[in-house]
Formats: sequence, structure tokens, C-alpha cells
Amino acid sequence: MANQLCIVLDFGGQYNQLIARRVRECGVYCEIKRFDTPLEEIKALSPMGVIFTGGPNSVYDETSPHIAKEYFDLGIPTLGICYGCQLMAYTLGGTVESCTRSEYGKIEVSHSGGTLFSNVPEKSVVWMSHTDFVSKLPEGFRGNASSADCPVAAFECPERKLYAVQFHPEVTHSQFGKEILHNFLYDVCGFTGDWVMDDFIDSTVRKLREQIGDKKVILGLSGGVDSSVAAGLLSRAIGKQLTCVFVDQGLMRKDEGNFVEETFTKLFDMNFVRVNCQQKFLTALKGVTDPEQKRKIIGTEFYNVFWDKIREQGAEGFFAQGTIYPDRIESGKGNQAGHGSTAVIKTHHNMVKMPDDIKFDGVIEPLGDLFKDEVRAVGEKLGIPHELVWRQPFPGPGLGVRIIGEITEEKIKILQEADAVFRDEIRKSGIESELKQFFAVLPDVRTVGVMGDHRTYDHLIAIRAVTTDDFMTADWARIPYDVLAKVSNRLCNEVEHVNRVVYDITSKPPGTVEWE
Repeated sequence: MANQLCIVLDFGGQYNQLIARRVRECGVYCEIKRFDTPLEEIKALSPMGVIFTGGPNSVYDETSPHIAKEYFDLGIPTLGICYGCQLMAYTLGGTVESCTRSEYGKIEVSHSGGTLFSNVPEKSVVWMSHTDFVSKLPEGFRGNASSADCPVAAFECPERKLYAVQFHPEVTHSQFGKEILHNFLYDVCGFTGDWVMDDFIDSTVRKLREQIGDKKVILGLSGGVDSSVAAGLLSRAIGKQLTCVFVDQGLMRKDEGNFVEETFTKLFDMNFVRVNCQQKFLTALKGVTDPEQKRKIIGTEFYNVFWDKIREQGAEGFFAQGTIYPDRIESGKGNQAGHGSTAVIKTHHNMVKMPDDIKFDGVIEPLGDLFKDEVRAVGEKLGIPHELVWRQPFPGPGLGVRIIGEITEEKIKILQEADAVFRDEIRKSGIESELKQFFAVLPDVRTVGVMGDHRTYDHLIAIRAVTTDDFMTADWARIPYDVLAKVSNRLCNEVEHVNRVVYDITSKPPGTVEWE
């Protein structure tokens, strides 16, 4: 039996995925569709509710994303957010104008009641981001919230189940945003909350058994969260019919390859194939310093090693991938919108292109409908170790992009040891849960130092730690000085060839989280 469905109709907003995640956190299954999805297709999906996202455009620009007025005759409960709010008003005959004073950031709003604001204080702080505003409401609507500079911060027409807010309830800066979304989903749309991870695991295992039958499945296991949870689900469904191929290119963190192998050979019933090929990668990378060239070489070598092993195993049955929902959206297969564009944003590493000579019966993506936080929830319920389920984002080329300049075996060892020390001290400090990502970098820099009575000329280690909600922006973490002092002391004393430590205090923007 299919889950009740909410559709997020994307008008090019940067928070489209965040809206969908918040909806799912309310226990409601949600999918993102483009703004120009045909009305017949929307009707056929039978959504119980639709949310219009924000977007960077003006409703008066003919090239901006719009929606046919006939949509509002479908009778589907709809919530417009930011640009979606303005679009609803404009399409139904209201007026949208440029603000005399734009609103960005945290703004206090007052409301006068209504279903959306049930159990929300009369005054609260929300997150605004707009230069246009609704100056005249369509016939039959009433405004029910305002701020000092925005006379219509929310409006509604309960008879038609149409609601809109100028602010962003999906971001954490909106104090009662989750309550507003919950009110829309449950009190307006009538959802009952049937999106539960236990049910997902049982139904997915059942579907996998039906789809696969007695055939074999090969999965490329990176040791990351997504492929690991996909392996756990498939193992529960088909056991020894599953073969996981793990390519260890020697650029993982200290002892990580052994940890992955031990986890999956002990925890799950499957065939585990490990390919150790560090020397092959080091040979291909010898003398290379350009970061993009390093990425391409690592990607190409990984591709060749992986598919050679698949040929050796025999390409029969199904090929499985750890693709998750954002991968499909970002790769142009999840109907993401933009400025009216259908361009693919990027080809994602979890969506693998097969060589022409390899033919499987089909591709299986058991996590293709899940967001990362849902994948982690499934992983925990499957019994996968906490440190793997909550593994931080790790670049596809591994430590290859955290070693600036040429990659050598000596540099890999130095960085693995340094990263292990840094991570150990962060764990001991009790602040690990406050940091979204932290790691060590080995820049191509040597500095003068003094150890004992001897002059040294050795490597500098940079450490990086950030806090963020969504990785679109990030702030450098304020790690306590005493923790930084312990990290520095241990790195210089325990890691050979390190004599200086610096802490990266650059936010994103202007920097990025990774150095390369």
C-alpha cells in the first residue's frame, strides 16, 4: 500500500530539499517535482497536499517559473512559501510589488489567528528573504500575519484550502516553523503520518525479494553511509546472493578499510570482496599537483579497478547503488527546477555509468527515495555501527584532496596519523556532536621548528572544523582553546614529521569546507 503523498513543487528555491525533509520529519512522505510538471501528472499522483517553494525570481518576469491558473481548480490543499506565496497571489488576481525596504534574516511577525498559526504565539521570529511583497490580496483571501515592513506576511482562503507565508518556515531560524508546517499537513491536508522507518525497512526488504528472486546482486561498497546502509538492506533481503566489492585505494582514513571489512563480514550475511590497490593509485598520481587532475586520475583509476573486478566476478543479475534522493535530484533525475532550466546540476558519484561491455539485468537503488537523515535512521535500525552510520561527509577522492600538492605514501601516512589524533581529541572533548565536519589537512608547506636542541624543517598540519545546517553555508567552529592546545601538542609530539599546527578560521563563503 502506497504512502500518503505531499508534493513540493520547486520554483527554483535553494531550500527545496529542506522543505521536503521537514515534511518527512512530520511523518509525511514527500517528493519534489518541477514547477512545470503537467497538471494531469499531478492529478494522477493524487497528492493530499502541495507546497510551492521559494525562488530567486520575480513573478512579473516572463522567464520566471509560473503555474497555470487551472492548478487552483484541482482542489488540492496548497501552501505557498516566499516566491510561492507571491505566485499564488499573482496568479489568482492579486498584486505583487517591490518592497521599499527588503527583509532578510530574522524578522518578528505578528499573526491574528488561523489554522496555520494554531498553537503559535501571537509574536514570533521567522526567517525572511524577499525584495517583493504582496500588496493586494486576491478576492476571497484574508491576510493574517504581518511584520514591520511587510503588511502581508501570511494570507489564507480556508474555503479553498489555500494558504501562503512570505517567510521560510522550513529553516531552523523560524521559531515555530515546524509547527506551521505540521498544522498545514495535519489540520489542512488531513495527513495521518504514515511515513515510518520501520515500515520502510519491512516493505523495502519485501520488494527487494520480489524483484531479485534467486538472482545475484553486486554492490559497490565505498564504506560511506549510503552504500553501507544499502548493503545492510540488501543483505537482510537476499543474504549470500549479495556480493559487495570494496575498492581500497589507500586514501581512506587510518584503519578505515579494515573497519569496513570487519563490520560487513561480521555483521551481515554476504560475500565481501576487498581490492587493495594503493600502489596502483600512487603510480598514476606520481608528480601530479593540480587538484582537478588529481580528482580525475583518482576517479578514472577507481572506475577501472572497480569494473575490472566486476568483470572478474561475473556481471550477472542486478547491479546495486547507494543512490539517495538528493543524488537523483542533483543529477537531473528528480525534477529539480531552476530559472526555467532543465540543465543537469551534476552527475553524482552514487550514480555510476556502466561500461558498454557490462550488462546487468537492471539497477537497484533501495535508498533512492530517502534523504540522508532517513538513511542514517535506517542504518541504526539495521544495527550498523554508530561510527559508520554517523560518518561525516568524506570526499570521493578521499585524502587525495586533503593532501595539497603531490600525493606520496609518506604524506598519506602523516595525514592519516594526524587526522586520527585530531578526531580522537574531539571525541574525548565531548564536543563532537556540535561539529558537522572536522578533519586534518596536509598543505604543501614545511616550516622551521625546534624540538629538543635540534632545528627541524618539517610539515605543517592544518585542522578544520565547521558548524552548519545544510552545508550551503558554514561557520568555523569555536573549539575551546584547551582542546586546540591538546590537539597541537599531540600532533607535534606523536606524529612524525609534523612541527607546526594551524587552525582554519575561514567560513563558507568565502572559503569552502574542503581545501581542494
